Amino acid sequence: MAVTIRLTRMGSKKKPFYRLVAADSRFPRDGRFIEVLGTYDPNPNPPAIKLNREKVEAWLNQGASVSATVKSLLKKGGVSARPAKKPTPATQQEGGPQADSPA
Repeated sequence: MAVTIRLTRMGSKKKPFYRLVAADSRFPRDGRFIEVLGTYDPNPNPPAIKLNREKVEAWLNQGASVSATVKSLLKKGGVSARPAKKPTPATQQEGGPQADSPA
């Protein structure tokens, strides 16, 4: 299942209100979703963004992709759109000179 973090439209005609949701990418924009992660209200000045950081970061760490609009909202909300990478043995190699190489 390919999970995408995207917006789903709520509100009445001419007064949009959006929910930030984790949804299966095969479902329609306003269709079934897995979990609500926050809200975005573009009507007030400045627009209101409310995020549940723990849930967003948990989905990003599980490999969820992010839509372009949500990526910019996460940036404004102070959440990195890229998951935190865990150090692996390959990235923890020492950068010092090798004993086997001639100097």
